[in-house]
Amino acid sequence: MSVSAAEQSTSAEIAARATDVTKTYGSGDTTVEALRGVSLSFRSGEFTAIMGPSGSGKSTLMHCLAGLDSVSGGSVTIGDTDLTSLGDKEMTRLRRDRIGFVFQSYNLVPTLTARENITLPLDIAGRTPDQQWFDTVVERLGIGERLGHRPSELSGGQQQRVACARALVGQPAIIFGDEPTGNLDSRSSGEVMSILRAAVDEFGQTVVIVTHDPRAASWADRVVFLADGRIVEELHKPSADDVYAYMKNLDA
Repeated sequence: MSVSAAEQSTSAEIAARATDVTKTYGSGDTTVEALRGVSLSFRSGEFTAIMGPSGSGKSTLMHCLAGLDSVSGGSVTIGDTDLTSLGDKEMTRLRRDRIGFVFQSYNLVPTLTARENITLPLDIAGRTPDQQWFDTVVERLGIGERLGHRPSELSGGQQQRVACARALVGQPAIIFGDEPTGNLDSRSSGEVMSILRAAVDEFGQTVVIVTHDPRAASWADRVVFLADGRIVEELHKPSADDVYAYMKNLDA
């Protein structure tokens, strides 16, 4: 039997929380309910994967959690900060200072070197990277010899490692990944997932990803399944076969 998010979160600090979140698009006959009363907590130092069929609301949920989209109802908090109470400038500052992002498309600046891409958010914020932490992250990701290269000179896997380093170097409260392995082959996908797993186990980060890949999801501490804008199940430390079997039933 799976353990509820509320039960899981009682004894640990909460990095992020969604409370009765709704999200609607359009109006009248064209109204789409993307999220229908979703409540979910994310413990600090935990790795969560969010899965579900196309149109289930998983990407919408992550975008609301990360402050990339606003909620229609309910609330989202990062730590003790209620995102629904923030203005545009405050939201931009929170995303910059407390949230890391790893996207499917890498989102690297083509004219900058790997090093410059990694430190870009800190540079924009006027913050100096912690050199010891920078060196630790770069060494763990195995990109020390590629720091002077531009994205066009890197493989897809190397570019995603640079994107992971960018998310980690700022030491954010939480890292969100939107299909972080979507454009990668199986080997590079495994490398990126091992990096995100290490971010939790070695660096104490909190990681939340949206994925359609059971193999990627199996790296997580728990997998949350959405269908029609609602949470329908949680699995804890599942195998890829466990995830695949549940997804197959969900799609049926």
